[in-house]
Amino acid sequence: MPIQRLARRLAGAALAALVASAPAYGYDDPVEKRTFTLPSYTTVGGRTIANVRVGYETYGKLNAAGDNAIFVAHFYSGNSHAAGKYKPSDAAFGYWDPIIGSGRPIDTDRYFVISADTLANLNTKDPNVVTTGPASIDPSTGRPYGMRFPVVSMRDSVRVHKALVDSLGVKRLAAVAGASGGSVQAMEWGALYPGFVDRVIHVIGPGFDIHPFVIGLLDAWVAAIKVDPKWNGGDYYGKDEPLDGIAKSLALVTITARAHGWAERTFGYKWADPAKNPGDAMDNAFAVQDALDKAGVARAKTTDANSMIYMSKANQLYRLTDDEIRGMKAKILFVPGKTDMIFPPELSERAAARYRAQGGVAEVAVIDGDGGHLDGVLAVAKQGEAIRAFLER
Repeated sequence: MPIQRLARRLAGAALAALVASAPAYGYDDPVEKRTFTLPSYTTVGGRTIANVRVGYETYGKLNAAGDNAIFVAHFYSGNSHAAGKYKPSDAAFGYWDPIIGSGRPIDTDRYFVISADTLANLNTKDPNVVTTGPASIDPSTGRPYGMRFPVVSMRDSVRVHKALVDSLGVKRLAAVAGASGGSVQAMEWGALYPGFVDRVIHVIGPGFDIHPFVIGLLDAWVAAIKVDPKWNGGDYYGKDEPLDGIAKSLALVTITARAHGWAERTFGYKWADPAKNPGDAMDNAFAVQDALDKAGVARAKTTDANSMIYMSKANQLYRLTDDEIRGMKAKILFVPGKTDMIFPPELSERAAARYRAQGGVAEVAVIDGDGGHLDGVLAVAKQGEAIRAFLER
């Protein structure tokens, strides 16, 4: 595949869509983006945010009992567009389209599926994303919050999403599913609302807490933003944005979300320019470097730097207490990726063993592949039948 074509594909989807081929339609009906608003919300840390808005999408229909709903939570750099297209001419399908739709493992003939944007969503400049975060206007000043926005955790997003779900008339969730940062939200749902959530589908996740290694990794992901002079301590709105820092940060996120086998298979030792040997000049690059850099530059155009920093913090704060884990009632399906270097399979195995030891129901279904962490987005259909069977139990 030519590198230029690869870069266009990297840029055209959420960061998770590296080198993905477009799947067949799973959800056929037009998707409509809606907005949910709360007049105010008080964070886990006790700070109050006025006029909280998040975008959401739904697929399928809620039954009369209000108990056939599944909430799908998105990953770190993703958004609520989990399936289908907004219009037929859209280039990209929703990121989990292969498993959401009529007859798919998350069957929209049977389930009412809801997906919502998180607080501090990275993609503030995407017209299809609605979020409240550091790029939002602080009503007390009339200016963007910047780094004055309150610290928010993934639990805060879940609490806002619970208010959304309640407003839609849902009485019980058949499941909450999510990949990576979405898996964190899924587990938070199970801990916060044990009588409301029947099942948790925890895809490429950390288990019951974030690993200390990943706390460090999340900090490294945003380091390039903080050393870009244009970041200016988060005060860049209305000025030149720190696009170079964002681009490098996104490139780092992407490569750490992949794996050795993927890089070898996709690029090997090819040069970015066949006429320019990387050994001849410092500016000459390998194909893998060039593709990652171009993808980062393209994605930076829709990414807010401060929101990326806030999203890293939100994930760093994830840790369920022993009492919360003991209080969970949901069945849990762990779906790790075989070559995931961020949340390796042993984290899921360890969490499943712990949950079983306290009398909980836990299953593990490993995604086989060399794509690394992103196999939980791009290759989740490999365990689609395990997800379908889990939902039927």
